[in-house]
Amino acid sequence: MEAELDRELYEAACQAREKAYAPYSHFAVGAAVRAADGRIFTGCNIENASYGLSLCAERCAIFAGVKEGVREFTALCVTADTPGPVSPCGACRQVMAEFAITRIFLTNLQGACKEMTAAELLPYAFEL
Repeated sequence: MEAELDRELYEAACQAREKAYAPYSHFAVGAAVRAADGRIFTGCNIENASYGLSLCAERCAIFAGVKEGVREFTALCVTADTPGPVSPCGACRQVMAEFAITRIFLTNLQGACKEMTAAELLPYAFEL
């Protein structure tokens, strides 16, 4: 592994992946995000026949925390059954940047890991 993986987040992301609803792509993704107060929120990808209405695991996890009043997150882990660490889409990268997540673990089911920051994933993020 390239990074010192947050095992608790990784296990939570793997468990969340099992709940993915991906009848079209068959590409299940799980994510877990740690709030500044230590709580962990999880998410999985949820597809829709109208693809634009689908929701990625990363945003699902972050939004679950936001729904509970969280505005500060310290780490996020995303995982999928890919040859190497899975990479978030652009929309998820922008949401990660919005919440200034400092540690992002890109992983796969075999335990490969790459740690990045939101700024590294999206160097010119949209800001107001």
